[in-house]
Amino acid sequence: MPLEIAPLGERSVRIRRSFAAPRAGVWRAFTEPALVTKWLWARAHPMIECVQDVRPGGQLRWVWQGPAGWRMGLSGSYLEVVPPVRLVHTELFDEDWTGGEAVVTILLHDVAGGTAMEMTVAYASPAARDAVLRTPMAEGMEEGYARLDTFLPLWAGAA
Repeated sequence: MPLEIAPLGERSVRIRRSFAAPRAGVWRAFTEPALVTKWLWARAHPMIECVQDVRPGGQLRWVWQGPAGWRMGLSGSYLEVVPPVRLVHTELFDEDWTGGEAVVTILLHDVAGGTAMEMTVAYASPAARDAVLRTPMAEGMEEGYARLDTFLPLWAGAA
């Protein structure tokens, strides 16, 4: 399934994508920092910091670096962790352009031939959600997910 992004309700976005890999491998790709840094970036903006304490109450910190030293970071905390099915965390960008904390819910489902992901991001306001939808988010996310597709066969079976 190609990446699908659509508004959901007044202030959320729903993102769907499938991966040709077992759910356990996709879970690892989203929860192990050494793996996350290999795929969760786009447009020559590699992830340079990834701290994830994947447990309820655990913290996360992600930082990407772009040309000329430009950096973008976000922090958050895990609210729910149900391996390998459900992951819920907050996120707040260092330069808060979305007007407050967002809540990200990731659901992973077994499907024929792999795993379906459904991600919902609930923003602080309808205006924040609409601003996000005007960004090139879809292109950047798909670039990262396409990179993830290349790594998943390597990670899916390893423990």
